[in-house]
Amino acid sequence: MRKKMGLCGAVLALGWAGVAQADEAGGATLAEKFGAREGIEAMSLSPDGSHVAMIVPMVRGQRVLIADLVAGGAPKGIFAVEGYNKTGNAISRLRRCQWSTDTRLVCSIYVQTFAGGILNGFTRLAAMDSDGGNAKILSAQENGRDLYVANYGGRVIDWTGDKPGEVLMTRQFVPQATINTRLAKSDEGLGVESIHTVTLQRHTVEAAKRNAADYISDGLGRVRVMGLMKEIPGGYSSGVIDYFYRKADGDVWRDLGRLDQSDGNLATGFDPQAVDPALDVVYGFEAQGNGRTALVRIKLDDTAMRETVLSRDDVDVDSLVTIGRQHRVVGASFATERRQVEFFDPELRKLGAALQRALPGNPSISFVDASADEKRLLLFAGSDVDPGMFYLYDKTAHKLEQILASRPDLAGLTLSPMRPVRYLAADGTEIPAYLTLPAAGTGKDLPAIVMPHGGPASRDEWGFDWLVQYFASRGYAVLQPNYRGSAGYGADWYQKNGFQSWRAAIGDIDDAGRWLVSQGIAAPGKLAVFGWSYGGYAALQSVATEPGLFKAIVAVAPVTDLDRLRADANGYTNGVLVDRFIGHGEHVESGSPARHAASIAAPVLLFHGDVDANVGVSQSRLMAETLREAGKGVDYTEFAGLDHYLEDSQARAVMLAKSDAFIRKALGLAP
Repeated sequence: MRKKMGLCGAVLALGWAGVAQADEAGGATLAEKFGAREGIEAMSLSPDGSHVAMIVPMVRGQRVLIADLVAGGAPKGIFAVEGYNKTGNAISRLRRCQWSTDTRLVCSIYVQTFAGGILNGFTRLAAMDSDGGNAKILSAQENGRDLYVANYGGRVIDWTGDKPGEVLMTRQFVPQATINTRLAKSDEGLGVESIHTVTLQRHTVEAAKRNAADYISDGLGRVRVMGLMKEIPGGYSSGVIDYFYRKADGDVWRDLGRLDQSDGNLATGFDPQAVDPALDVVYGFEAQGNGRTALVRIKLDDTAMRETVLSRDDVDVDSLVTIGRQHRVVGASFATERRQVEFFDPELRKLGAALQRALPGNPSISFVDASADEKRLLLFAGSDVDPGMFYLYDKTAHKLEQILASRPDLAGLTLSPMRPVRYLAADGTEIPAYLTLPAAGTGKDLPAIVMPHGGPASRDEWGFDWLVQYFASRGYAVLQPNYRGSAGYGADWYQKNGFQSWRAAIGDIDDAGRWLVSQGIAAPGKLAVFGWSYGGYAALQSVATEPGLFKAIVAVAPVTDLDRLRADANGYTNGVLVDRFIGHGEHVESGSPARHAASIAAPVLLFHGDVDANVGVSQSRLMAETLREAGKGVDYTEFAGLDHYLEDSQARAVMLAKSDAFIRKALGLAP
């Protein structure tokens, strides 16, 4: 198989040079190389398998490119968003672009506006021809009589309509004022429409329901599952969704189950994900008696028979693997030391194993998209030391071809292997983690960084990480602990979440630093902590259990005061859930680092985007202010027009370079 690998035409490969961000000869620093955004942010395959659509970065913005996999040639730009609009005080992001026909695309656009101190997010779907022409908004257009503006622009839940180009799409119906008209509409809530992506002809498939929260189709044009949100006063989300199903030949909705996330933490009950029309089942996730999440399927007939498809005693089964335009369920995945896929489809199981053996470095492989007949497969392969490559596999020709690299800026650089380790916490609990050492050297007596992940309802996994690889390239050992409070290891490990159970989470993070020293990996006095989002919170809060352990603290977009985080959610639909997630009690005071700035002995470096909708910029501003008032060393960089993820190559390069210089100075290292 390896001998059959090749480029999809040399012209296509050469054409990419004009798309990737320029790397001035000998002038790009490591920070610029690692900080550069992914060269390919998303990719999809046309139904006939002849073209791919790609979302690629521009300076502060993004473009959609179309590449012809048959004729070759340079990819052609057809559409762009500018990113930050300073005049309009808004940011725009392309989230995905998929094909409705061989010549028509549907793109999801997220727009965030900032006015009067309020951040508002909007989604809209747009359709356009593959040459960029005939662009139209698919989302329902606003009417002057609408009583409010719909933030949610809907999503495509089924790409197989009655006619080519038709899709099923959710719609947020908005009631209209009745004054001086007999034509006002009273429909309100989430419904489903069939829409032709060229003509925009639309008709209602599922009438709006005020408390509807979810619809799932069978991939054949029929809605089979519906979720209704339990209502609470004030318009807030309750976190409780009652699901219903209908039989293949019926219209009556029947009880399927309840999903309950009312405390803002781990969900209980059945969480449906996809319908398999051939088996007449719905797949979903559900916590088992051992506290681990398993994949379950339920028959959509009179029996409603329930079957556990895949479960584990050590970790959660947390991801469904689907393929093609009908999102055919072909497997499920879970992460132990490395993410693994259990394929239900025998052909894909065999193919995935063969491709993994054929490609260098035993990479992880994921199937990204497929042609309508599933004879051409778009896949992505990458590893800890390989940022990844997109490939096209032709089943008929048994041929695997490279398309494009995910991060061309890192070509030629030697990356550092990430290996799973376990260390003991103070109470004897074994904590899973990932250790990355510089590619050269003995791996001993190094400056070291503990890097807690964000979330906290998340976890680190084996694979390429641009932050980790940058610091390893600069000579640091990096340890990523999956501390208690992380997701993926069941309810007992998650505890009450990383805020309410901050002592366990932060204790594990501090124990990670102590372990690095005890193993001789970190030189005494050469420890730093770096975190983003909750990880930034953890970096700042680490002083609560071990004030002198870390000699430098870097926090990107951190939570610094829990009551302020609660207040920031007021007025949004998730306000009640955020309140319950944070909880009330002593931990709010003791677990808010901005209230304990005087106890922070190490210098602090802060970064934040000023239009962050996840963690308000006021959190970092407050932390910087309290540190200065306490006479502590703090350096704060605020990026205008950037959100929580700092999706800008220049800003990321600045963040990396400043962090490295800051840590080196604090640890007494040479520049």
